[in-house]
Amino acid sequence: MAKIIQDYEINEETIALIPAKSIEYDTIVLEENAKYYVKQTPINIINKGCLEGGSDYKGRRRAVTHLTGTVNKVPIPINPHLNLYAFPTHSPKHRECSWLFYHHIRKLTPESPHETTVTFTNDDSIQMNVSYSILEKQIYRTSYCVIRFSNQPMPLVDQ
Repeated sequence: MAKIIQDYEINEETIALIPAKSIEYDTIVLEENAKYYVKQTPINIINKGCLEGGSDYKGRRRAVTHLTGTVNKVPIPINPHLNLYAFPTHSPKHRECSWLFYHHIRKLTPESPHETTVTFTNDDSIQMNVSYSILEKQIYRTSYCVIRFSNQPMPLVDQ
């Protein structure tokens, strides 16, 4: 039987938060070398991570919307100082919403119109019920978020 824990703290090894369809736990947490079953919802884990990083989920979400113009499926800089950025696969209000951690994604492979395999930097992979184009768009949004929240100057864009 899998070990179930009460709560989880996001860290540099966090790869993904996947909603669970279990009575005993709410989230499956994937790390580089571990898997945890947690009695917290993914959004509660995200909010706690944001608080540990100096803000709350709503504040981070508002800041990203302000800086990038993104209003739906907003990527979240959980802790920019630790390079912890995650993005939702669906609306965070949706029961199927997983959170993927940007710096751990190696590649996306389309499997069907509505399924994509996500391969992580540790060579583990998961199949998501999300189209390749949606995940690609989320990665693009998150990369822009990383640029905006880093201390590096913005590149100039010719108009």
